[in-house]
Amino acid sequence: MHMECTDCLDLCINMSNAKFEVFVSSRNSQYYFRLKSGNGEIILGSEGYVTKQGCLNGISSVKANAPYDSRYERKDSFQNYTFNLKASNGEIIGRSENYVSSAGRENGIAAVKRDAPVARIVDLT
Repeated sequence: MHMECTDCLDLCINMSNAKFEVFVSSRNSQYYFRLKSGNGEIILGSEGYVTKQGCLNGISSVKANAPYDSRYERKDSFQNYTFNLKASNGEIIGRSENYVSSAGRENGIAAVKRDAPVARIVDLT
């Protein structure tokens, strides 16, 4: 198999393994989601929700807004780069992990754009 074919196969496998995990925090009993890329890394996390349905609605909003670059708020501080994904009303619907470079952050945004619309939902509650 040519190298290009292997890369495409890896990309397809990673995309199909992307998932939103829904869980309840033992700290405050609220529902949260996290988006994991196909390699298992967390690429987006949510705020706390009082109900599971609210959490599922948050996932739907992420899926709808993720493809649009204008929905990403990029934040910079000394050796710490993050982003927030916002809904069309400006409300934050997801927060990134911390990155040590702006290039790393851009890779994180690209992963959310790629994975969120097709990610399955896994209920861990």
